[in-house]
Amino acid sequence: MAPKPKPKPTVSSPSQPPPPIEDLFTSLNLHIQRSQFDQAVKVADQILLVAPSDEDAIRCKVVALIKEDRIDDVLSVIQASHRLPVDLSFFKAYCLYRQNKLDESLESLKSQEGTSATMLLESQILYRLGKIDACIDIYQKLQKSKIDSLEINLVAGLVSAGRASDVQGMLDAMRVKATSSFELAYNTACSLIERSKYKDAEQLLLSARRVGQETLMEDNLADDDIEIELAPIAVQLAFVQQLLGNTPEAMEAYTGIINRNLADESSLAVAINNLVVLKGPKDISDSLRKLDRLIEKGNGAQRFQLSNGLESKLSPKQRETIYANRVLLLLHSNKMDQARELVAALPDMFADSVMPVLLQAAVLVRENKSGKAEEILGQFAEKFPDKAKVVLLARAQVAAAAGHPQIAAESLSKIADIQHLPATVATIVSLKERAGDIDGAEAVFDSAIQWWSNSMTEDNKRTVIMQEAASFKLKHGREKEAACLYEELVKSHKSLQALIGLVTTAARVDVDKAESYEKQLKPLPGLKGVDVESLERTSGAKHVQSDSHVEVTEAYEESKNKDKAKKKRKRKPRYPKGFDPANPGPPPDPERWLPKRERSSYRPKRKDKRAAQVRGSQGAVVREKHEASGTDTSTNISNSKSDQATTSKGSSQSVAPSQSKPSSKSSKKKSRK
Repeated sequence: MAPKPKPKPTVSSPSQPPPPIEDLFTSLNLHIQRSQFDQAVKVADQILLVAPSDEDAIRCKVVALIKEDRIDDVLSVIQASHRLPVDLSFFKAYCLYRQNKLDESLESLKSQEGTSATMLLESQILYRLGKIDACIDIYQKLQKSKIDSLEINLVAGLVSAGRASDVQGMLDAMRVKATSSFELAYNTACSLIERSKYKDAEQLLLSARRVGQETLMEDNLADDDIEIELAPIAVQLAFVQQLLGNTPEAMEAYTGIINRNLADESSLAVAINNLVVLKGPKDISDSLRKLDRLIEKGNGAQRFQLSNGLESKLSPKQRETIYANRVLLLLHSNKMDQARELVAALPDMFADSVMPVLLQAAVLVRENKSGKAEEILGQFAEKFPDKAKVVLLARAQVAAAAGHPQIAAESLSKIADIQHLPATVATIVSLKERAGDIDGAEAVFDSAIQWWSNSMTEDNKRTVIMQEAASFKLKHGREKEAACLYEELVKSHKSLQALIGLVTTAARVDVDKAESYEKQLKPLPGLKGVDVESLERTSGAKHVQSDSHVEVTEAYEESKNKDKAKKKRKRKPRYPKGFDPANPGPPPDPERWLPKRERSSYRPKRKDKRAAQVRGSQGAVVREKHEASGTDTSTNISNSKSDQATTSKGSSQSVAPSQSKPSSKSSKKKSRK
C-alpha cells in the first residue's frame, strides 16, 4: 500500500485589514433599515472587534438581538458589558419583563430616569403584576407626552381595574373614536361586555374585525397571518354569543378556531377553556385532553405551569381559571389523586386569591370530609378578613348541605355587609330554627330591626323584617312580643295587615286592647243586621235544605223504591249430567288443579336399567336406531336445560333469545324375548 502523500504546507497570507469603521456603521445602518437584524448583529460584532467599548455598536447589537427574540443572548451581552461605561439597565429590565421576571425587571428600572419609555415599561410591568391602579396612574401622566397608541393601553387598564364605565368618558376627553384602530375597538368592546351591553359589544367587534382586515391587507400580510392577528376578535365574538345564550353558535365558533389552529397561543387557550366550560360535564375525557395541551408539569418549586409561554401571555385571572376548570373536570371524572396534587400546588401559584382554598374545600367535600372543609374555610376567613365574604358563603353552603345548620348560620352572621338584608336574615333564622335555637333566631330578628331603625337608607327594609318577626314570635307562642311589633307597625305605617295581626294576637293576651283596635277595622258589608251576641247564644246553625234540593231527593227516593219493586227471578242452578244434588258422593280431590308432579300422590317412573346393557360379542358395539334417537333427544334436552338456566340467570340484563322446546317423544324400549 502506497504511503499517503503529505499535505503541502500552506503559505500564510497576510491578514487583511478590517474595513474602515465608517463603512461598517454605514453597513450596520443599512441592515437595520432593511430589518436584516441577524446581519446587523454580525456587523456590530465587527465594529466591536475594532472598538470594543463603542456604545453605539453595543446598543445596536442589543436592539438587533431583541428584534430577533434572542433574549438570553441580550442578557449575556449586557452581563459582559457591565464594566464598560454604558448604561443598559433599561434593556435589561425589558428582557427580564419578556422572561416574566417582573420583580427583577421593576428593580432594574429604579436606577432609570423618569423618561417616557421608562414610565411606559413600568406601566406594562405593573399591569402584568396586577397592580392596575398604579398602572393607570402612569398612563394618565403620559397623556401629555403624545405617545402613539397610548389610549389602547389606557382602555385596557381601565377595563382590568373594573372601571369600564370610565372608558367612554376618557375617549371623549382625548377626542378619540373607538374605531380609529382595531385594537382600540377591541378594548372598547371589552368594556361594553363588562357593562353587560352585549349587543353593542358585538357590533363594535364586527367593526374592529372589518377595520383590522383593511389595515392588515394594506400591510400586504397573507390571509393566514391576518387571521392569526385577528384571532382575539374572533374569540371575543364567540364569547359574546356565549353570553347572549347562543350556545350552538358559540361552540361552533370555538371549535372552528381550535381546529384551524390559526390563532396566537393566548387566543387558542381562551377558546379551549371557554369550549370546555360550555361542554360542562359532557365528554369529560375530551375536555381533559384539550386542557392537558395547555398545562404541563414544571421542574423545581413550580410543579405545574402553562405550556407555550402562556404564563407570560395570559393574565393571572385567566391562568387561574384554566387551572380551576381542570380541577373541576378531574373531580367530575373521579380522578381524586390528580385533583389533590393540582390543588396542593395552587396556593403557591396564586397566593393572593381565594380560588385555591375554595377548590381545596371542593375536593374535601367530594371525599365526604365536610368537617375538614368547614375547618380550612373558617381558618382562611380568620386569616384574611378582607377576602372572607366568598369563603364564608362557601362555608355556609357546605355546612348546610352537611347537616350543620348552626355552623352555616354562624358563617352567614360574620358577613357584615349582608347579614341584615332580608334574604340573609330569613336564611339565618331558618337555619337556627332547624338547629332548635329559637332564642338565637329571635335575637337575629331583633338585631336586624335595630340595624334598620338606625339606617338612613332610602330603601328601608325595617317594615318587612318586623312583619316577619311578628309572625315568627306568634308561631312560637310569644304572643305578647308579637303584639308589640304589630302595634308598632300599626302606629308607624297604618298597615291593614299589621292591624289584623294585632287584633288576632292581642285577643289572646289583652282583650281590651284587641277590642279597641278592632274598632279601626272597616265593617264588612251586609253584616249590620246581625246580632253577634244572640248568634253566640244559639246552639248552632242547622242545615236547611232548599226546595230544589228536596225535589231532587224525593225523585231519587221514588226511583229507588221502583227498583226495589222489581224483583229479580231466581234461576235454578245447573248441574253436570248425571249429578244428583241429593246424593253428591265423595268430595272432589283438592289437588285436582295442581300439575301431577306437584301432587302428593305423584311417584316418578323408574328407569329401565336394561336399556344401557350392550349385547353382542366382546369388543362389538351395537347401536340401534332407537338408541341413537334417544341419545340425540337427551342431548337436546340437556342443552336446552343449560340454555334455559343461562337465560334465566341473565334475564335481568337482556331479553333472552327464544329457545326451541325439547322433543316430548320418548323411544319405545324393546322387551327381551
